Amino acid sequence: MRIMGTEPRRTPERRRDTLQRLDTERDVWASTAHPEHGPHQVPLWFRWDGHAVWMCTGAASVTVRNIRAEPRVRLALPDAFDVVLLQGEAECFPDDRVPPDAAEAFAEKFGWDPRAEEGPFVYVRVVPRTVRAWRGEPELRGRVVMRDGTWVGHPRPGEGDPPAGG
Repeated sequence: MRIMGTEPRRTPERRRDTLQRLDTERDVWASTAHPEHGPHQVPLWFRWDGHAVWMCTGAASVTVRNIRAEPRVRLALPDAFDVVLLQGEAECFPDDRVPPDAAEAFAEKFGWDPRAEEGPFVYVRVVPRTVRAWRGEPELRGRVVMRDGTWVGHPRPGEGDPPAGG
């Protein structure tokens, strides 16, 4: 299906738009899998710190159980037309061991601090290794905007875009 009037964005525009969405969006779909229990997908609040996605969920959740058994995850922003998919490995931080700056930034964004809750929570950090972004069929070609943890076509320091998430 071709969307009328949609001009494909170049890689720098896709990267810019992706970083802007990571900075401003609230929810991400987190997909995990367990060798014995299979796949699991759940929407979670997230915060982008300019390098990694930070999420938080209950310590006894299926998401945490799966990540501990298999840290490879996929994340998706919730828009089926303006697609952003991230792939990487997750790392779990119990709420009493999370880096304070990450927990404080998460609490500031959402007005909720899981460290103040009665039950234990786990912060999940995902540094993307691959990011794909596209809007409809015209952008399927060239949809990889990050490969092996490096933004595709990213300028060298001092040559173009300032770092995002700062």
